[in-house]
Amino acid sequence: MKKLLIIAAIASAPFAFSANAAMSPQMEKTLVAVCKAGASNSMIEFSSTLKEHRINKQRVFPRLVCNDQSFHQFALSQGADRTAKKIAPYATGTVTIKDIAMTYGDDQIMSVNF
Repeated sequence: MKKLLIIAAIASAPFAFSANAAMSPQMEKTLVAVCKAGASNSMIEFSSTLKEHRINKQRVFPRLVCNDQSFHQFALSQGADRTAKKIAPYATGTVTIKDIAMTYGDDQIMSVNF
């Protein structure tokens, strides 16, 4: 019984800690630097910060949140229009799928009644 309890505790441990997993202080410092550089609207500072911390734009910008806003919204709210324009291609968007079927005008539709 004791072995079963220990196995159950070990097996459930990743689920208990995954929701409360904190990021490392270095990671937090890096992301704060990216947020500050983005708010500055200086493309030189922004580019050098990205290069210094080796930021992968495709991975980071769709997921980065600064002050409870997406990074793109954060840059716009800070008046950093050049930064927002630079990262706009990486911001998440919405995808819609439309059926491209032939549409007929009202005079071409045939109706059949049963």
